[in-house]
Amino acid sequence: MANRFDVYHQIMQLDPKEDCQEIVFLEGSYEYPWLIKKSLEFALFRTYGVPKSSRLLDKAGQFRRHGQRRYDDTTLLISEITENGYDSKRGLQAIRIMNRLHGQYDISNGEMLYVLSTFIYEPIRWNKKYGWRKPTHHENLASYYFWVEVGKRMNIKDIPDTYEAFEQYNIDYEREHFAFDPANRRIADATIEIMQSWYPSFLSPLVREGIYTMVDEPLREAFGFPKGNAFLGAVVQIGLKVAAKIIRYMPPRNEPYSYTKMPNRSYPQGYELEKLGPPTRYH
Repeated sequence: MANRFDVYHQIMQLDPKEDCQEIVFLEGSYEYPWLIKKSLEFALFRTYGVPKSSRLLDKAGQFRRHGQRRYDDTTLLISEITENGYDSKRGLQAIRIMNRLHGQYDISNGEMLYVLSTFIYEPIRWNKKYGWRKPTHHENLASYYFWVEVGKRMNIKDIPDTYEAFEQYNIDYEREHFAFDPANRRIADATIEIMQSWYPSFLSPLVREGIYTMVDEPLREAFGFPKGNAFLGAVVQIGLKVAAKIIRYMPPRNEPYSYTKMPNRSYPQGYELEKLGPPTRYH
């Protein structure tokens, strides 16, 4: 890529529905890989504000006993789909694994729909705030069509048939189902502890406080978090926006970023796709 906007122009020549797999790959591997990865992490984090979902995770106990591995398994499965496409051999295998794992639990179709919606709209919201360029409706539609197709392969029913209707479902579901529960807090705290472990121990309080500042009010109440430090929140927001300005004038990426090929904490020697996720239900 010779120009910072070459990938953008390439994306705009593609069809958002027919070429959604290629568009999602280009966005995640060339345009803003770090931002999309972080926003997908936060998408999963949001789902813990729903008591029924967090109670299930809390009962399973995986976040307490194998937090980093469960985090890595989930991220790798999602990355296999976004990097290779939902119709690729590895993408289909990743979807089959997710179906097997979800099939062990009593998860309603509405819950599955909500989780699916976060994968569409949370990255879009992050890109609008912190991206080096604003996402276009063309790209947003591609994300919608991509995850709708993933949802169909996961046997999720009643997926809203427009981008706008699914976004409204996402908003309405959170308004109706976000509520405080001790399980929400335990799962949220366990997730923050995983994130804290990525940095030197002396930064742990700053990492936790920084996460508090990134949480909106409904989710903060669902977790029972204290209000974040206003000054630190402003620093975080300014830092992300300054980083976006710097990236805008950096040379374009010439090689795709591939999370599945990066060193991994749980699998330093590499991983076998079929072995991701707990093999049986945990109680």
